[in-house]
Amino acid sequence: MTGNTGIVSATFVVYIGVMLALGYIAYKRTTNLSDYILGGRSLGPGTAALSAGASDMSGWLLLGLPGYALAAGYEASWIAIGLLAGTWLNWLIVARRLRVYSHAVNDSLTLPAYFEFRFEDNTRLLRVIAAVFILLFFLFYTSSGLVAAGKLFESTFGFGYEIAVIVGTLAIISYTFFGGFLAVSWTDVIQGLLMAAALVIVPIMALNTMGGWEVAHAAMEAKNPNLLTFFTDVDGNALGFVAIISLLGWGLGYFGQPHVLARFKAVQSDAALPTARRIAVLWTAVCLLAALFIGWIGIGYFGDAGLGDAETVFLALVQALMHPLVAGILLAAVLAAIMSTADSQLLVSSSALAEDFYKALFRRDATQTELVWVGRFAVVGIALLALIFAFNPESTVLGLVSYAWAGFGAAFGPAIILSLFWKRMNRNGALAGIIVGGLTVVIYKQIDTIGLYEIIPGFILATIAIVVVTLLTPAPSKTIEATFDDVSSRF
Repeated sequence: MTGNTGIVSATFVVYIGVMLALGYIAYKRTTNLSDYILGGRSLGPGTAALSAGASDMSGWLLLGLPGYALAAGYEASWIAIGLLAGTWLNWLIVARRLRVYSHAVNDSLTLPAYFEFRFEDNTRLLRVIAAVFILLFFLFYTSSGLVAAGKLFESTFGFGYEIAVIVGTLAIISYTFFGGFLAVSWTDVIQGLLMAAALVIVPIMALNTMGGWEVAHAAMEAKNPNLLTFFTDVDGNALGFVAIISLLGWGLGYFGQPHVLARFKAVQSDAALPTARRIAVLWTAVCLLAALFIGWIGIGYFGDAGLGDAETVFLALVQALMHPLVAGILLAAVLAAIMSTADSQLLVSSSALAEDFYKALFRRDATQTELVWVGRFAVVGIALLALIFAFNPESTVLGLVSYAWAGFGAAFGPAIILSLFWKRMNRNGALAGIIVGGLTVVIYKQIDTIGLYEIIPGFILATIAIVVVTLLTPAPSKTIEATFDDVSSRF
């Protein structure tokens, strides 16, 4: 091991040590399932905003998005625009209502539980189907984080890919297993700030080394003028309606992401949400713009030498520009991005197993302590399954994320939005929307011939299914309508 690698390694060890310490502190404060899943609904606006952002963006923000920007140039801006719009709208129209409504309907801790109590589904079918889709798509989402961890450790330390993935998985499991939601949220604050700092510092340093944006811009133009246009691809072909809508369509995914929606439910009061929204949107805007610039600058910085894997452009810039100590801190930001999302995904998945399968179907009288430990061991099991998917080194971070993102957005997005704003919506409509949205993503992904992002047909068909099935079946009970009226009167 070289001296430089030793310094970077020491930085990583210190960072992981801090995360584990926070996990232990949170472990001492976790006494029941509400604490483990939602932190006792005690998050302040800053913590909720940074935790939502960090858990949302994941390793793809520092690997997948810069890699796409390097490969596609200005075309990648459309994804960022869609994601920023989705972030703002999600906090604006969903956050407060979901916080109030989930508390009003039996203090629902998980998304499947919210659907069950919102529509008084005594069959528990709605809850179980929702949990099945959560587990399915989170396997792919969590795998994307483990792939990112593999690329990080492989690029930084020269580890074999499989060993690198295993090391990252063990680190994530450790503090999620013990600390639950509080550990995840507290570490997300540190990780969110570290991610933002790294994303801003790296392009500034690179531009300073190169001689300014004009030089980087000229290098992009010299390599391929098509990289500098918003409406053509790298081959000069016009971006059609389908391509632009597909890229903007990423914003639709926010409305159905269980790990992001959990932050809304965990805020200490709905009055704190406007402040949280402003923090979240600002953080997202800064991070997305900086991630794009990293990719664009990388085109000029590496020139004809290029990179073997475009998704390692951030890692390569850090290693080329920074002192080993600073590089270690900035590369820890990549680990932060990976851990901040993977831990949230594992927690939501384990919550689905503990609360929506184990308690709902097998042990309705399970104690709080028992459920917490079921959730903890579920973290380990789910992580091991995701590890199997991640062992394929040909997997791309952006590819895995795009599939899971579409699945959640289509399966849950329309159901969440309509459940919060449409009193007539019933249990049958919700069930139809979740099934149609989720299955459309799975099926369309296999048959698509025009390049349309699967979230678009999934979201549209799920919305249609909810409306049609609801109107063709009996109206919800008077009790459900009264609860809806009571919640709506608070806004």
